[in-house]
Amino acid sequence: MEARISAQHWRRYVSVFLIFSAALDTAYAVTHYSIPEEMEESSVVANLAADLGLDVKTLSRRKMRLDIISNKKYLDVNKETGELYIVEKMDREYLCPAKTSCFLKMEAIIENPQRIFYIEIEIMDINDNAPHFRRDTINLDISEATQGGERFSVNNAVDPDVGSNSVKTYLLSENEHFTIEIQTGRDGSKFADLILKRVLDREQQAVHNLILTAEDGGVPARSGTASIVVRVLDTNDNAPKFDKDNYKIDIMENSPIGSLVVKLNATDLDEGTNSEILYSYSLYTSEKTQQTFHLNPNNGEITVKEMINYEDFRIYDMEVIARDKGSNSLTGQCKLTVLVTDMNDNHPEISIKSFQSPVKEDIAVDTVIAVVSVSDKDSGDNGIVDIRIADKLPFALRESSDNYYELVVSEPLDREKVPEYEITFTVTDRGSPPLSDNETMTLELLDVNDNVPQFPQSFYTIPVMENNAPGAFLSSLTAFDPDLHENQYLVYFIIEKEIVNTSMSMLFSINPENGNLYALKTFDYEIEKEFLFHIEARDSGVPPLSSNVTIHIIIVDQNDNTPIIVSPWRAHGSVVEEKIPRSTDKGSLVSKVIAIDTDSVQNSRITYQFLQVTDATLFSLDQYNGEIRTMRMFSYRDPRHQRLVVIAKDNGDPALSATVTIKLSTVETAVKAYSDMTEVPLEYDIFSDLNLYLVIGLGSVSFLLLITILVTCVLKCQKPMPSKAAPPSRNSVISERNSTIADSTLVSNDAYWYSLFLAETRKGKLVVRQPVPKAGSRYIVSSLPRSTGLTETSDSAASTLQGSTTTGSSSS
Repeated sequence: MEARISAQHWRRYVSVFLIFSAALDTAYAVTHYSIPEEMEESSVVANLAADLGLDVKTLSRRKMRLDIISNKKYLDVNKETGELYIVEKMDREYLCPAKTSCFLKMEAIIENPQRIFYIEIEIMDINDNAPHFRRDTINLDISEATQGGERFSVNNAVDPDVGSNSVKTYLLSENEHFTIEIQTGRDGSKFADLILKRVLDREQQAVHNLILTAEDGGVPARSGTASIVVRVLDTNDNAPKFDKDNYKIDIMENSPIGSLVVKLNATDLDEGTNSEILYSYSLYTSEKTQQTFHLNPNNGEITVKEMINYEDFRIYDMEVIARDKGSNSLTGQCKLTVLVTDMNDNHPEISIKSFQSPVKEDIAVDTVIAVVSVSDKDSGDNGIVDIRIADKLPFALRESSDNYYELVVSEPLDREKVPEYEITFTVTDRGSPPLSDNETMTLELLDVNDNVPQFPQSFYTIPVMENNAPGAFLSSLTAFDPDLHENQYLVYFIIEKEIVNTSMSMLFSINPENGNLYALKTFDYEIEKEFLFHIEARDSGVPPLSSNVTIHIIIVDQNDNTPIIVSPWRAHGSVVEEKIPRSTDKGSLVSKVIAIDTDSVQNSRITYQFLQVTDATLFSLDQYNGEIRTMRMFSYRDPRHQRLVVIAKDNGDPALSATVTIKLSTVETAVKAYSDMTEVPLEYDIFSDLNLYLVIGLGSVSFLLLITILVTCVLKCQKPMPSKAAPPSRNSVISERNSTIADSTLVSNDAYWYSLFLAETRKGKLVVRQPVPKAGSRYIVSSLPRSTGLTETSDSAASTLQGSTTTGSSSS
């Protein structure tokens, strides 16, 4: 890079050398050029054609060329301009090694005519090389006993450059012990000697690292460095020294033979054999100590040689000497005091003084159930004993006196959760390592009657099919008591409750041992529909504990009642004879069949069908209300007598039914038609037999109703009102919704609306009733006087159903 920088500097001198060389080379015909080394490629040295007096235009034609120097072509001529330029960089140190001057000689040859020109190129040195040492590191070994002023030779530096660019001076890094002195050789080369200024001490600094720098005289100057490593050789000038002058060591009695007591360490700052140390007892160490402890002379380890007994010797004193292996050996010493420590070789002991087991589970908190004592034959911390039990137990330890402890109840106990406890007492001394022992006791808990019997449910609903067999199993009502023995044995009772002078124990029975519930009688849905009572489970503890559960018995209806046809009325036999005018219009009501069923709503739903009919085109039957109407008017072809067989069928499974046969006779007498849905006064004979029967029947029913009301009032005055859970209307033996037929008076529990009419055949009055499907409905009986203007009436006349309902409580 420096050659590139100074290339222009050197060009100004080329012309000077050319003029001077032209004057000298006139006789020799040599053209001389001087150029610096390391010029860049393509750099122009001079215009060779001009210097040689050649025409530039003829250079190519005359084939001008330069001969090759050392098989390398460093320069060449531009045939177009005649300039001599650099082809490859030239290194003076490479071309002219170990020479102060460097010349390149070459020949320029041209043809037509052929001529040879001699050219000499002087390569001028530039400072492109730094001084360097033949070895980067110079090692010197100097004894620490060497006196100051001693001189040591070091390798000199070399620089391939020449003249002022070569090595000019040496520099040494700053230090306290060394300096340099520069010398000049016969050939002008520079070298340096290392001189010791201060005495060396290896123990303070064993190695000294110096830097020797060589600088040349170039501008700018270049330098090279070498490391001087001075190793200080040891002399035996330091005595061995222990880490401490006095050692105090504790050792356990009964330590095993061969166990390490202490490892002494003495150090010697010297090296080699001067630092190798041997250990030994001094004359001040007793024979007993030397017999008890062994000292390793090489590493300073002191080990147990004989069994140590605390009772024989508690303190051992010894003195140890450390000696190096130098020619003039030096020594150091230390003192040791070995203290024997009593060994924790006795286990703590626990003694159970008193223990109460079993105890009742309801034992009071803070009650003492055990007393224990602890002891240890060792002394000091080895004889101090701590006692404990598991943390999760409901017990606690309480110190009562020295080494005596009480075990007390800290939390309430429950045998049903934990029937017994394993209590482990653990005693531990405070030795190192600590020793421990334990003792386990089993505490059993006695049961007390503290748990009430529990039913799985608080309310049971049990369906029972009516017409059950007496003694039928209904359900198993089992309670659980977690107590033991007699506290667990349960007895079951039915809590007495009377319903219409009948107690529950007459209707149901329960097995007192297993809680199985049985029915004592056959139930009829039409009479009893449900029962509500309580069952109690009582244990055998003292005092006994009990709990009860509510039982709801629901009687399930069966289709066990056949429908009863109540209209038309059949006084004799099963055939009803009716008369109807032959002039009856289409759609007129001929008759109405009414049947009742005392079963439940679903089973009592009745439908009507023709089983037989003389002319199916003449009459129609409504399947829900039983009305028989004409489908057309009578014709002269129709027979005078019509026979209708109607079947009334309930909705049970299997279905039950009843039939009625109606014999219709047509008459020619003109009778005024009546609207089928209008109340019509009918002429009747108040002295007819049928009217007499109806009056007697109504009187009987009224009398029975009056007696029932009086009995009910008396019972209500004697008994408290029943609970809401058991309504009286459902527990009564005879429900208000039940139906009976007595003396042609109808009381029905049918769930849907229907019309009912009863008419006497010849004379009498018309009684009309209508039930209401809601609780508390009352029947209204209407009496229709017969019109005096009528002399003849049909057996069944159209009527309307009149009724009114009043809402009230079941007791009204």
